[in-house]
Amino acid sequence: MAEREPRLRTVGVVLAGGVGRRVGLGTPKQLLEVAGRTILEHTLALFEEAPEIDEVIVLMAPGFTGEVERIVERNGFAKVSQVLEGGQSRPETTWRALRALGPQECDVLLHDAVRPLADRRIIADCVEALRTCSAVEVAIPSSDTIVVTSQGPDGEIVRDVPDRATLRRVQTPQCFRLSVIREAYQRAFADPGFGDRPPTDDCGVLLRYLPDVPIHVVTGSERNMKVTHPVDLLIADTLLRLAASDVPAASALALREAMEGRTVVVFGAGAEVAELAGEYGARVFRFPGPSGLPGALEGVRVEDPGAVTDALAHAAKEAGGIDYVVNAPGAAPSGRLDAVDDTAIAESVNVHHLGPVNIARAALPHLRETRGHLLFHAPARVEGADDGLRSAAGAAVAGLTRALAGEWACCGVRVNCVVPGRSDAPRTVARTSLDVLASGVTGQVVDARP
Repeated sequence: MAEREPRLRTVGVVLAGGVGRRVGLGTPKQLLEVAGRTILEHTLALFEEAPEIDEVIVLMAPGFTGEVERIVERNGFAKVSQVLEGGQSRPETTWRALRALGPQECDVLLHDAVRPLADRRIIADCVEALRTCSAVEVAIPSSDTIVVTSQGPDGEIVRDVPDRATLRRVQTPQCFRLSVIREAYQRAFADPGFGDRPPTDDCGVLLRYLPDVPIHVVTGSERNMKVTHPVDLLIADTLLRLAASDVPAASALALREAMEGRTVVVFGAGAEVAELAGEYGARVFRFPGPSGLPGALEGVRVEDPGAVTDALAHAAKEAGGIDYVVNAPGAAPSGRLDAVDDTAIAESVNVHHLGPVNIARAALPHLRETRGHLLFHAPARVEGADDGLRSAAGAAVAGLTRALAGEWACCGVRVNCVVPGRSDAPRTVARTSLDVLASGVTGQVVDARP
């Protein structure tokens, strides 16, 4: 077994030089939005949040580096040290990155920007493998039979069927000791024939020009797809939403760090959210509806924009700022839609449709100052009840959540939604709410978990 070396500085290089011709759009595909953020933002967030990564460099398609710099600034991606223009080809873009890393030895992870679904386990395994190897390839077994073809007189014909057990589908990141991959590229660019038959990935360059260097294989993931074709955008959007909807439970320490010394404003029936936030050190202002709740502040009708504005102004004045705003309207009126009276329908529209809009408009100036978080609750389901009004209200707040997340990303304000289940205890909904507030996600609709 090879001896493990001390961990070197580890740099993630996000290669975003493509322009997305196969997607069929004029915008570089890495700047297209999926699941509430651009593809590039999802990918950068992965490296930003990976504790094994010390620094990130982005290579972007020419003419779009300014947009990347704005993305980095509004998301607070502190690990990004350089945003550079890519080259005319993948090898040229990689070479620019390798030159930008300077003379000091380091480990480098080269990753396609349009693979936003790589996970932390893959990054951790790659970094660990680099402690005993100089080159690492991420790959997964092929579930399809692969054939080798050649051109026949009437079209392609099959020449060979390789043993599928030995075949792997290559992904990224591809990882190297800097001095090793840099030498491979130096030899490649010194080869007059390199441009005529360029390898399709960085491990291919190493294998051709430094064939004696073994390339270790780390198991990837079926989810670690590359967004290449239009249908991939839909698949990636679904997978990212599913991943984000499973927000991990925050530790007690993480909740304390997220809440302590912060100000939380809760509208509606969120007594348990207010109580739990207070237990973790937050200063809480609670404004229930006009019916009032024991121990709460004066009730506020959320359909009245002036009342909502005044409530938030009061909290901001008392606390010096607002970090989190939570709207927890409770259950929508139940019963068959054709049997619900006009008064109940009007009240549901006021509380569950107009209320979230009024709260969002009034909260933005405060949350912009703190780069805070707006959290909606979809109306809670009632066991055994017909769901017509609740479904309409839930769809409205989910759509509002995703739209505002996109609109407010430039302000650094996150917007999410928690959906209580039919049998979820209020404390369960409150704990899921704090987990979401403590996370870095935005634009997500998250089911409360038991």
